[in-house]
Amino acid sequence: MSCVLVYHTISGLLSNVLKAYKYRIYPTDEQAVLLAKSFGCARWFYNFGLNLTNETYKATGKGLSRNDIINLLPSLKKEHEWLTEPPSQCLQQAALDLSSAFLNFFEKRAKYPNFKKKEQKQSIRFPQKIKLDGSYLTLPKLGKVYCKVSRVASREIKVCDCISDTIWGILCSLSL
Repeated sequence: MSCVLVYHTISGLLSNVLKAYKYRIYPTDEQAVLLAKSFGCARWFYNFGLNLTNETYKATGKGLSRNDIINLLPSLKKEHEWLTEPPSQCLQQAALDLSSAFLNFFEKRAKYPNFKKKEQKQSIRFPQKIKLDGSYLTLPKLGKVYCKVSRVASREIKVCDCISDTIWGILCSLSL
């Protein structure tokens, strides 16, 4: 099923109109483990950034920017080796999601950002280096993942959101 999504930039302006296709993926056992680790790392980094922003605001009266949080990533990877397992782009996207959550809060479009929980729906975003080759989707660090292609993407895939609820799914977005 296709739908048109409107993504907003950090400044809140209309940036792109994307067409999205939703596919079901069937990762191997090794890929499923890596995806689960990636979900956990992205969730941890989002929660770390949210906690650090809260603590910084309490101490100084100012929060942290997205770039401040992303710049902590190399030192955190040295401190926590397990952060090197998922693609770094997914972790950077977690910082972008946190920044967007704060922007939406300050513009009164949403409530204050909450910590992510393991029991909730898990998702990560692959912003580049994605390729659909027949029935296989190539993702960074995962390699080729088998997917049920109901509709072939007519253009280059720009972004993929990998979602794990009760089944594995992927939302591929294309620019129009």
